Amino acid sequence: MDKEKIDKKEHILDVAEKVFSDNGFDGASTRLISGEAGVNMAMLNYYFGSKEGLFLAIFERKISSFQTLLQNIGNDESMTSWDKLALCIDKYVDRIIVNNCFQKLINREVSMTKRTELSDKITEILMVNVLEIKKILDEGIKNGSFFKDIDIQMVIATIFGTKNYVINTPNISSQMLGHDVRDEKFLEEKLKPRIKTYMKRLLKAYLMNDNDNKK
Repeated sequence: MDKEKIDKKEHILDVAEKVFSDNGFDGASTRLISGEAGVNMAMLNYYFGSKEGLFLAIFERKISSFQTLLQNIGNDESMTSWDKLALCIDKYVDRIIVNNCFQKLINREVSMTKRTELSDKITEILMVNVLEIKKILDEGIKNGSFFKDIDIQMVIATIFGTKNYVINTPNISSQMLGHDVRDEKFLEEKLKPRIKTYMKRLLKAYLMNDNDNKK
């Protein structure tokens, strides 16, 4: 695919991400997306086939790029298991703060109680990165860096769940933190480093023994 086609496809995905995040899957239409993107329906259908295909492409684009990053961290033999996990936390927080539109889209769709073929596909895509984090935790247990009885599932829930509460419940978290969490400057300069520090201190204390914590 030549550069012009790639750029056009990326443009459609950028527009569709915003439309879906604002309206949800059911509320958005391919006609609305094509109009916002300035392309005809034939081009949209050519690239993605259907509204569902377009929706899944948004998830796959974001998740696959982060998966590659996590895999590169996990495969770096020069790093300790803890350093790998700490770096994953840094990269994850960086991405969730700058991708509020996508995070809103994720929260809207995965929090729905109804289970559909589409929701199952989304869950399957999102689980890819969950499993990359699990590999690092398993490695740390195996090489003795982490306690053998850690609750891997709850560690993963802490990493991803902290963001869900702070970012996806803005009215509550803004009152709790004393600042509007929708303020981009506050997010970048204050909240991002605060979340990183909190999660790394919390998880290091839970995962590693006292001697390792002092290093």
